[in-house]
Amino acid sequence: MVTAAAGLLLIAERAEARKYPAPLDIFNLGAPKPRATVRAARIPLPKPRPEEAPKASDEGAAQADGKPSPDKPSADKPAEAAPPPEKQASACRLALTEEIAIAPSIPDIRGPGACGGEDLVRLEAIVLPDKRKVTVKPAAILRCTMASALADWVRKDMTPLATSLGSAVSELDNFDSFECRGRNRVAGAMLSEHGKANAIDIRAVKLANGQSIGLTDRTTSREVRERVLHSVCTRFSTVLGPGSDWYHEDHIHLDLAQRRNDYRICQWNVWDPLPQVAPLLPAERPEEAPPREVAAKPEAKEGADGGETEKPAAPTDKPAADGNKARSHQPATKKRR
Repeated sequence: MVTAAAGLLLIAERAEARKYPAPLDIFNLGAPKPRATVRAARIPLPKPRPEEAPKASDEGAAQADGKPSPDKPSADKPAEAAPPPEKQASACRLALTEEIAIAPSIPDIRGPGACGGEDLVRLEAIVLPDKRKVTVKPAAILRCTMASALADWVRKDMTPLATSLGSAVSELDNFDSFECRGRNRVAGAMLSEHGKANAIDIRAVKLANGQSIGLTDRTTSREVRERVLHSVCTRFSTVLGPGSDWYHEDHIHLDLAQRRNDYRICQWNVWDPLPQVAPLLPAERPEEAPPREVAAKPEAKEGADGGETEKPAAPTDKPAADGNKARSHQPATKKRR
């Protein structure tokens, strides 16, 4: 009985298996589709070794000797810092060529506080349109913009002025340029434009014929000094001279300070020439002068008229009494024996 039951059970399982030909047919998914043929991927090969490359044996020998390859830095040696990128020249630096001024660039100055500046030059000379040079003594340390403005002033304003005087500009008397200090050298004062390399002090402009235009010299023509005054007040934002304060009585201060609304300061009193002082002694009589007429004496003039002049009477002898009286008042003296 048991054997017959087991046989019937196997027959039932086979019939059920025929009903579902594939395992996935249980979920009504159908027979699985065959996969596509897998193709092998193409592996890129390295490029051929160039002919100028060193041989593998040389690299191995270098590593065997313990010497690092020249292309690869040593692990013990720290890597060198990359050099800073080269600073590009400013538009002012490109425009200030040697045809305008001899002004080599110098490194930036970083002083205490805001002292110093960038785009600095050392103004050594200004080149005139006729190629003559105006020496700046001593050379001035200035910002490029200030040096360019100073060169334009000399080339376009001072050159025609010197031509009207029959000469040419040869030298600029630089009293002060860059100096890290407060205004008027007062301790604790606001930083001067000199501390920013944005100012210059000038005492005189010397000419090729030996003359000198003293900007604060009262013996210089007032008309010449006024022409200089109008030119600098047009080109620079600050002009200080005699009359502004007692710090600028012997020179002229010029700078390009930037202020609100482009405010400008022009304080320079052009004083009148000093009056001539009378000499203490009369001037020496020149040799070519005609001889002076000698005035005749009154007696000689009367004698010349033809009459004899009456001589004054001789004084009469005084009486003897008077003589005795005079003797009586004389002190007595002893005669020496």
